[in-house]
Amino acid sequence: MIESRPPRILFVCLGNICRSPLAEAAMRAAAEREDIPVEVDSAGTGDWHVGKAPDRRAIATARRHGLDISGLRARQVGVDDFRAFDRLVALDRSNLDALRALAPDDGRAELSLLLDHVAGREGEDVADPYFGEDEGFEQAWSDIGAGVDGLLAEIGCQPSL
Repeated sequence: MIESRPPRILFVCLGNICRSPLAEAAMRAAAEREDIPVEVDSAGTGDWHVGKAPDRRAIATARRHGLDISGLRARQVGVDDFRAFDRLVALDRSNLDALRALAPDDGRAELSLLLDHVAGREGEDVADPYFGEDEGFEQAWSDIGAGVDGLLAEIGCQPSL
């Protein structure tokens, strides 16, 4: 007998302190709102911020939208993630390329860009707001929300594994 479980999704950006923790929180909130079971985490392809909290601007952005990401801690994606998760969703093409290079032969995770799940935005990046101003975090939040909604709609139509 095959045990049913919710889909497991890992959102991946560069440092895991801006976009991917926002995507993790947005997906949790949207899945809860839609009553769709899902397991969510986030990671970065780089190791610069491992163990650190999200960027203060990401925390503030999430807070403005009713979510608290201050307790999240950055981690680096590893080869085991390709076996543990059903989907690894990159926030931009450079991180998608890094995931493809890291993917083990026995990895089962489906790889995609977040905006691949938005009609008409396939192949687009969620811009990295790290080096910009606060407005960049709001734009990232808007793009993330659209991507999460599209991904969640796909998941809601698929049977659990």
